[in-house]
Amino acid sequence: MPTAPRPFLIGVAGGTCSGKTTVSERLAELTGDEHLALIKLDSYYVTRDHQPIAERALANYDHPDAFDWELLNDHLAALAAGASVPVPVYDYVHHTRSGDVQMVQPARIVVVEGILVLYEPRLRDRFDLKVYIDTDADLRFIRRLQRDVVERGRTPDNIIEQYLTTVRPAHEQFIEPSKRHADVIFPQGGLNEPALEVLLARVRELVG
Repeated sequence: MPTAPRPFLIGVAGGTCSGKTTVSERLAELTGDEHLALIKLDSYYVTRDHQPIAERALANYDHPDAFDWELLNDHLAALAAGASVPVPVYDYVHHTRSGDVQMVQPARIVVVEGILVLYEPRLRDRFDLKVYIDTDADLRFIRRLQRDVVERGRTPDNIIEQYLTTVRPAHEQFIEPSKRHADVIFPQGGLNEPALEVLLARVRELVG
C-alpha cells in the first residue's frame, strides 16, 4: 500500500498580537480540519505548577526558555508519522498548564504559530514554508492591552509593566531577528488580504 505523504509544515511567527493567530485560524477555517492541523506555541509553555502564582506572574513568557521545545518537536514528529498527539491546554489566568489536553489529528498540512517558531533551530528546520507576520509595535501593544484586559483578567498597569520589562526586550532580542529566516513576510499583519490569498492558494494546491 502507498504511504501517505509527509505533512507540509508551515511556521507562522511574529511579535505579540501581530496577527499570527488571525492568519493561522483563518487559514485553518478556509482549508478545513480534515486537511489542516493547527498547533499553537503557547500550548507548550513549560508547566509551573511547582511555583506560587505570584512567582509565575513574574516569569518571562517571551523568552525561549519559557517553552517546552522537546515536547513540541516530539509532537510534530508524531504527526509526521501519522499519529495523533495530546496538545496541552494552557491556562493564561493561572500561568500554567490546565491539566487538560486537546487531541490533534494528523493532516496533510500542519501549521505551527507562535512568537518564536522561527527562532528555535530544530523547529525551524522542520518547516517547508516559514512566514513572519510584521506589524508595527504601537498597534501590537494596543491589541495586547485590549486582549489581556478582556480575555486574561490583567490590569492595564500590569500589562504595561510586563510589556516594558519582558515583552519588548524579548521581541528585540529574539523575535524580530528571527524574521531573517522567513520565506514570506506579511506586512500589516492579519489584515493583509492579498498576502493571505497567496498563502491560501499555496495550501489549496497541496490539498487538491
